[in-house]
Amino acid sequence: MEIDRKDGRTANQLRPLICARNVLNRAHGSASWSQGETKVLAAVYGPKAGTNKNENPEKACFEVFWKPKTGQIGKAEKEYEMILKKTVQSICVLNVHPNTTTSIIIQVVNDDGALLPCAINALCAALVDAGIPLKHLAVAICCCLTESGHILLDPSKLEEQRMTAFVYLVFPNSTLSVLPEEALKVRGEPMEHGLITSSTHGVMSVDDYIRCLERGRAATSKLSDFFRRNLQ
Repeated sequence: MEIDRKDGRTANQLRPLICARNVLNRAHGSASWSQGETKVLAAVYGPKAGTNKNENPEKACFEVFWKPKTGQIGKAEKEYEMILKKTVQSICVLNVHPNTTTSIIIQVVNDDGALLPCAINALCAALVDAGIPLKHLAVAICCCLTESGHILLDPSKLEEQRMTAFVYLVFPNSTLSVLPEEALKVRGEPMEHGLITSSTHGVMSVDDYIRCLERGRAATSKLSDFFRRNLQ
């Protein structure tokens, strides 16, 4: 059964993707990422010598600062900062620049849904632009669950507000990697079959979550291809 979406997309269709790198002069790396009307800027500064308190000096340290379009950051934005930091730590090679700190600034330009996945995709592009050593890239997507049990990908803000639940999913992508091919497998399986980050909002059953996981993973091939074309 087809789901009617206000913008005419099918349930599995992503909004138009736009990515530009090296958009900020003073940053060591930067990128803008748009999905439909949602747009985020990511800037990377560093690495600079020294680590923050309570960080391991034998590894590279990352700090993330979220800047909303207007107003001050709240609980949700602090959670975004934490998710972004853990995602960065998962995909970056931490022993190449020990005892250093790299600062990442995420600036929200416009929020029309799927904001965190958009920010994660912008961040990955900015890390590549800055030349930060990566184990692999990450691709992020949002899956929504309707009251009727249907799953929609890459929702607008209005769709997010009307959903029973939605989940942000971040998958590994070996498009750009410093690791040998065998290291890109986990127990013999391709790394893309894994999951880096998952953040659920609302209530959904385990079966619905697995459906979102499968639908989200299938859709990341388009994101991966888009990354590949833009990072060449």
